[in-house]
Amino acid sequence: MTLNWEQVVVDAKDPVELGRWWARALGWVTVDDDPDEYEIRSAPDRLPSLLFIRVDDPRVVKNRLHLDFRPDTGQAAEVERLLALGARLADVGQGERSWTVLADPEGNEFCVLSARN
Repeated sequence: MTLNWEQVVVDAKDPVELGRWWARALGWVTVDDDPDEYEIRSAPDRLPSLLFIRVDDPRVVKNRLHLDFRPDTGQAAEVERLLALGARLADVGQGERSWTVLADPEGNEFCVLSARN
């Protein structure tokens, strides 16, 4: 028996706006623009996807799961690009590290890693 990774589901106050932000951030395409379940993928027929679903309750604590990204370009340039798109620096108690913690427009934390050694 095996499992295939289908998607990561992200709770969102506004699935369309958050999904569009992540599509711009990742260079992905929209495969479902339903206002309650907005789905993006790296290519239309490629999995896994990110699925943004509408929830009414606010997030009150640090995420229990977050995504890490290793940029093709330099880390500093990628962090600046994401900040210009609307991300913000986040402090989750990480201290001085080789990665940068950011938050998307709804406050979901993610990391931009440095180059692989």
